[in-house]
Amino acid sequence: MGPFGNFALSFSIISVLSGCMTLFGFGLITGGPAVMLWGWAAVGLTVLCLGAALAEVTSAYPVAGGLFFMADKLGGPKAGYITGWLNLLGLLGGMAGGSYGMSLFVGAWLNLQWGFTPTPGKTMAICGVILLLLAVLNLFGVRLVSVLNSVSVWWHVGGVAAIVGALALVPAHHQSASFVFTYFANTTGWGNPLYVIALGLLLAQYTFCGYDASAHLSEETTKAQISAPQGIVKSIFWSWIVGFVLLAGMLFAIQDYAGTVGSAVPPAQIFLDALGLTGAKVLLLVVIVAQLFCANAGLASASRMVFAFSRDGALPFSSTWRRLSPRTKTPVPAVWLSVVVPFCLALPSLYSLTAYYAVTAINVIGITPAYAIPVYLRLRKGDDFEPGPWSLGRWSKPIGWTAVIWVAFITVMFCLPQVSPVTQDSFNYAPVALAAVLVLASIGWLTWGRRSYGIPEYGTEGERDQMGRDLV
Repeated sequence: MGPFGNFALSFSIISVLSGCMTLFGFGLITGGPAVMLWGWAAVGLTVLCLGAALAEVTSAYPVAGGLFFMADKLGGPKAGYITGWLNLLGLLGGMAGGSYGMSLFVGAWLNLQWGFTPTPGKTMAICGVILLLLAVLNLFGVRLVSVLNSVSVWWHVGGVAAIVGALALVPAHHQSASFVFTYFANTTGWGNPLYVIALGLLLAQYTFCGYDASAHLSEETTKAQISAPQGIVKSIFWSWIVGFVLLAGMLFAIQDYAGTVGSAVPPAQIFLDALGLTGAKVLLLVVIVAQLFCANAGLASASRMVFAFSRDGALPFSSTWRRLSPRTKTPVPAVWLSVVVPFCLALPSLYSLTAYYAVTAINVIGITPAYAIPVYLRLRKGDDFEPGPWSLGRWSKPIGWTAVIWVAFITVMFCLPQVSPVTQDSFNYAPVALAAVLVLASIGWLTWGRRSYGIPEYGTEGERDQMGRDLV
């Protein structure tokens, strides 16, 4: 794929029409409109710092392994191994959260169209069908993935324009600017407003995930040392702008706040109240197709991570997961693993919607630290780090330390309880998943990892020199 295709991949995975919509209801109860909008602005800025710092390292190491390859080269094999497991947890958690969130929207559309009742069991079945469809699409090869991602960019931009335009022009009533930019709402059960505000940042932080895809597919991208880092930064920046417009348009169009909060799918309720049945169904379809694009790009990234990690001997049964199709060169077993595990991660959502929010937190607390580790190791290297052609120059240290400090804060916050009182149904099991992965990674390193894991040399010296010329 070319530079635009690489950018389109990360832009599609960030997907403001997926992340903003699936956690819209969560945002309404954890601070409401004020936290949703100003939290989006603040988180977007910090993520842009993190993305820029990561892009600089990507320019130096444009390899499919992405984050764990960078960490290995900058901090040694153990750092690469642990980073890889965190990255894998985040990518698979993102696939689980995205596919299940999409199934909620599909269920809402089916309800409007044919009176379908989306029970938890039926929603989970829809999630399984979605994952199966995504696997089939990815098995056709990276060219189809690239084409779909390019279409996805324009679908997202056009979709946001259509949604905001319809919500601005059709309803006779709109909320005031004071409501949209200053109204604070808290129905989490927690009394501390600062704690609730911090919880509300999950909406934005969850949406701003997955831009490492530009690094994961760098081996399939032309001029990767420039295209991949630019893909990371541009995807974050444009998602930041487009997402703010989308959230503002949705919040201005709320007709009944309490009714929207009480709805199973709040965005669908906003569409229904503001536009009527036909308009709601049309806009829901726009969102669902965008979510499909997002999940398709996410699966491409996750499967390449599984392939690269297995190629380097880091996963159990690595010889299976690193196999490529002789026709499409697609890592077929890795694709299937990247849909089966997310399906299992989403299963607790059968019993509690809070479990779904915990899955989204798993995505954040897995993948976000994995972003920061290469950045921290690059900062620790200091002047010994050899940057690629895309570099931050003298801004590297202040931007890098801002990113690392932010990641430390947000990781702790999303390990804490999200609602009160804490019960079996409302328990946030995201830190349990994080701890389990860290324990598994540590045991794996002590048993087979340190013997089997290793970053290979790619080709002969002449071939690597040629690859280097092609990359820039």
